[in-house]
Amino acid sequence: MPRIPLPIDNRLPAIVAALRQSPCLVLRAPPGAGKTTRVPPALLEAGVAGGQICVLQPRRVAARTTAARMADERGSRLGDEIGYQIRFERRFSARTRLLVMTEGVLTRRLLDDPFLENVGVVVLDEFHERHLETDLALAMVRRVQQTVRPDLKLVVMSATIATDVLVNYLAPCPIIECDVRTHPIEIEYLAASDDRPLPVQCAAAVRAEVARSRGSGRDTGAGDVLVFLPGVREIQKTAGLLAGIDALVLPLYGDLPPEQQDRAFQPSSQRKVILATNVAETSITIPGVTAVIDCGWARVPEFDANTGLNRLVLKPISQASAAQRAGRAGRTGPGRCLRLWTAASQRARPEFETPEIHRVDLTGVVLELRCWGEADVRNFPWFDPPRPEAIDRAEALLHALDAVDDDGVTDLGRQLVQLPVHPRLARLMMEAASLGHETEASIAAALLSERDPFLREGRKPAAASPSDVLDRVESLQAFYRTGRTEFAAGRLHPGGAQRIRQAAEQLQRALDSTKPRDRGTHSDGSPWVSVEEALGRTLLFAFPDRLARRREPRGRKARMVGGRGVKLADESAVAEPELFVAVDVDGAGDDALVRLASGVEREWLPATHLTTRIDVEFDAATGRLQARRRTRWFDLVLDETPAALPDDESVSAALAEAARTNWSRVFPPDDAAAANLIARVRCLREWMPELNLPIWDDAELQELLPQVCAGCRSFEEVRRADWTAALRSVLTPRQLAAIEREAPERLQVPSGSRIAVQYEPGRPPVLAVRIQEVFGWSDTPRIVGGRVPVLLHLLAPNHRPQQITDDLRSFWNTAYQQVRGELRRRYPKHAWPEDPWTAMAERRPKR
Repeated sequence: MPRIPLPIDNRLPAIVAALRQSPCLVLRAPPGAGKTTRVPPALLEAGVAGGQICVLQPRRVAARTTAARMADERGSRLGDEIGYQIRFERRFSARTRLLVMTEGVLTRRLLDDPFLENVGVVVLDEFHERHLETDLALAMVRRVQQTVRPDLKLVVMSATIATDVLVNYLAPCPIIECDVRTHPIEIEYLAASDDRPLPVQCAAAVRAEVARSRGSGRDTGAGDVLVFLPGVREIQKTAGLLAGIDALVLPLYGDLPPEQQDRAFQPSSQRKVILATNVAETSITIPGVTAVIDCGWARVPEFDANTGLNRLVLKPISQASAAQRAGRAGRTGPGRCLRLWTAASQRARPEFETPEIHRVDLTGVVLELRCWGEADVRNFPWFDPPRPEAIDRAEALLHALDAVDDDGVTDLGRQLVQLPVHPRLARLMMEAASLGHETEASIAAALLSERDPFLREGRKPAAASPSDVLDRVESLQAFYRTGRTEFAAGRLHPGGAQRIRQAAEQLQRALDSTKPRDRGTHSDGSPWVSVEEALGRTLLFAFPDRLARRREPRGRKARMVGGRGVKLADESAVAEPELFVAVDVDGAGDDALVRLASGVEREWLPATHLTTRIDVEFDAATGRLQARRRTRWFDLVLDETPAALPDDESVSAALAEAARTNWSRVFPPDDAAAANLIARVRCLREWMPELNLPIWDDAELQELLPQVCAGCRSFEEVRRADWTAALRSVLTPRQLAAIEREAPERLQVPSGSRIAVQYEPGRPPVLAVRIQEVFGWSDTPRIVGGRVPVLLHLLAPNHRPQQITDDLRSFWNTAYQQVRGELRRRYPKHAWPEDPWTAMAERRPKR
């Protein structure tokens, strides 16, 4: 292929010079600049660093075509000087000096070769797409560069990302930009929303575009048409609707065989209509395209809480992606782009895509980092750190999968990371291999990771079965043997079923390439266990956090690990087993709907996650503690029986917790002395803050419950417990002495009686005493070192207040004579002396 001048060419000397001076470089250049195919060979030619140049491409199509284009421009054979490696496919040799690879390949190479010993330069292309593995590769390479390989060079190439943040992360790091002369692109929107299926809309738009420019020849107006669709199924349907059109209709997506992918990039005498997923959004230019038809949708990976896995979700693209797609029409000349949405809805679209690191499951990434030696993934130097709760969720799942333990990564975890699938599915396949059923497990893993090939329409209630997943695997196997598409699980989409088959075969090859394991087969090759048991066991190991137990025999409702209520969907055939794995859970509603389940036998549960213990609980009805012996899988109760209360601290701890949440049932206690002490302390805290007495509000008092509840078994016993001792235990000797001195419990009156003082925060202390007991008492008593007068409730012989005063002298001089006259008539047997100053105080009336 002749070397066509590209805008990036005049920037190559500056790029080489900058990288010689700095370990890092950021290159920003818009699509069409030529950065993907020209920068890596220029670094190779200049010998910027010793060792191989590794170029990371996010997409398989781009990785393969990029390597082929660079090899062709240098006049070498693909696989010699320049090669590529993508998932399940490689083409390189010992002579390869420039290797293009997809994201996961680079991170796995870092696991096998943590220091990248034979690598001189790492180039991360299309970084603006912000795939999870690209973010991971950037951080891992940067870590290597800053710790053990300061000679390692790192180049980050991007089209639209905010480079200031990236440059700061890589500092010291120069930035080089390349401008591209853009051709005008006419953008057209729909006048109104179109509710027809996307393939119907796209096919109609293609026919209109072809008709519009028919007869113009291969000029600008009759160039090739690039159509963006969300996925393979939409591409196939659109291609079917375009049958008979006067153009060459070509699909373009990642799983397409290489020779068919190449047809989209090769010149043709016939006008081409290329139906592509977002693999055509960036990287290699497709020559001849002058018109783009954009459906505005893409399937992007997101964490699916229903399955606990990442799934492709159909979502509207961002404004930035729409601009990238439209730019495909103006790479080589003026073009036009038809967007199948309205101009108003364009403004409502997000400006950029949310980076994958903030929307996908991180379990696989966390396992890779743990295997790489990172003990604390939270402190890993991410370019854009993920949410802490996402890391916590990943760590919890890895523990559940037995991939990590308190000592670090287990041997099993190091095996799981070798398989290019989510750790759940890697565990499924590893266990299935040990049971002799890796073929069925590979189909199950592909089924769970790919789009569901069973159409919902036409599903029938299934006969009782131990596993919905087994039913689907057997249906797929029947389709592969016979071509039959009608099953109880639903009508099978042939294209989807073939994608499952292709993925399963790739997964099985990956499983076979891992280090040898003991296979669960007899000498004649037959498996040790049935496929039913093998899939049941492996699904349990893959989804240990999804085990559920029926609430009643044969009932549809169950309780799942974590306490979530679930309900089996009507189409689920798992009717008998008490225990089942909820493989696919629709999270809406009080009881989440389980669409796919698989039965579990109790004896399959490994002891590693089983616990049996005696739980002490409070019975609100009786107000007493009771004990139950329970066996759990994680936190899911499998069985329970009554048990005797243990003789340990768990009893008082359980009662204390129950008392805390039922405070009004235990407080105030029956201990009057305790109530008095609390009131005295609260008052004295106001009067003498320098003593630093406790507040003794409800929160502080509840902290005493473990001590108060020791030896108790019921709320009644708690109310009768020695609260006073518990209260006094938290006071210092100095505080206790001050309380007795400054806020005495009782005061002695002239009659010799010691009368209790009543304390209430915010009010003066009260002394309720009969008038006869204070004859001769001239001054009102005071406490707190004389700071606080006591309020006297002077009582009649019937112990009812006759006078309330804090000035006893004034009472004797003024009000007493009036009170005396009234009380003498009512209580003639009691002494009512005319002169209270000299009268003798008495406890009771003298005869």
